[in-house]
Amino acid sequence: MGSGQLVTVFGAYGHTGRFVVAELAARGFVPVLSGRNAQSLEEMAHAHGLEARVASVEDPASLDRALAGTAAVINCAGPFASTTGPVIEAALRAKIPYLDVAAELEANLDTFAHYRERAQDAGAVIVPAMAFFGGLGDLLATAAMGDWTEADEAHIAYALSNWHPTAGTRLSGAVSRERRGDHRLRYSGGRWERRTDAAPTLEWAFPEPMGPRPVIGEFTMADCVTVPQHLSIPEVTTYMSAEAARDVAAPHTPAPTAADESGRSNQTFLVDVVVRSGGTERRATAVGQDIYAVTAPLVTEALERVLTGRTKSVGVVSAGEIFDAPDFLHALDPHIAVELHPQKRNA
Repeated sequence: MGSGQLVTVFGAYGHTGRFVVAELAARGFVPVLSGRNAQSLEEMAHAHGLEARVASVEDPASLDRALAGTAAVINCAGPFASTTGPVIEAALRAKIPYLDVAAELEANLDTFAHYRERAQDAGAVIVPAMAFFGGLGDLLATAAMGDWTEADEAHIAYALSNWHPTAGTRLSGAVSRERRGDHRLRYSGGRWERRTDAAPTLEWAFPEPMGPRPVIGEFTMADCVTVPQHLSIPEVTTYMSAEAARDVAAPHTPAPTAADESGRSNQTFLVDVVVRSGGTERRATAVGQDIYAVTAPLVTEALERVLTGRTKSVGVVSAGEIFDAPDFLHALDPHIAVELHPQKRNA
């Protein structure tokens, strides 16, 4: 457990940041609240008896003060296209691990591209996308691979009962669309494609009791960045249930609202991962509640393993690359129910 270690949470007062702060405290860490909004920080600090350190990505010295004396930093502040670089630089200066919960494709691609060599040379640990999108799918795909060293394709399908986006999700999405322009991204043939055609709608056979559901194919999420970083799979595709895709795209869909005392919404999810090699496939599934809330145990479990040395590599690393994926997924119980299915031969 945390044993009183200080951990800076940048963007602590955001929707996901609040879940992360609560999870850190529950595990014995002492969260240091940070972000640019002084009033929100002070109110949260007063309510929880925690320290607040105002910091802005435009002011490197303020970030240095926010990270001073802490064991690690978790970046929960979007849009991550603006925050990842400055906070990573501050973590490198402070010589502490950096983790974030970024779902933005471009931000995650930038992190791997810009910091891989520097982090490796410094022996630093940088774990991007350690969240529901990016981290969980990567862990499931890695666990499903088992003893395979390569596969032909990986498919990660998301069934969400609904998707009420936070203000941060909407802002991050707008930044990504602005950077991408009229194109969408797809990972195929071991490389990134910029496409202008519409993503296909098809049917995905989710495990029972959910069963077949319409999905948006090539609904490219952060898993398409994290998985190929360490797994030899040239085709990585993500899918989103059609209802959830409509929810998140609609301008008037409300933000999530609390349905229990922990602050979780009533949203449920099922993640279905299939990896295929030749005529054989292996599968892993995960079931849980609230994609924003479940990010907190994901990133906190990752932090605890980094700080206790239960890691397999350094540098800029995906979840499945740095951690023992089956063991990590088992540790998430009861937050997430995971099932690894035996392989089967396709007809």
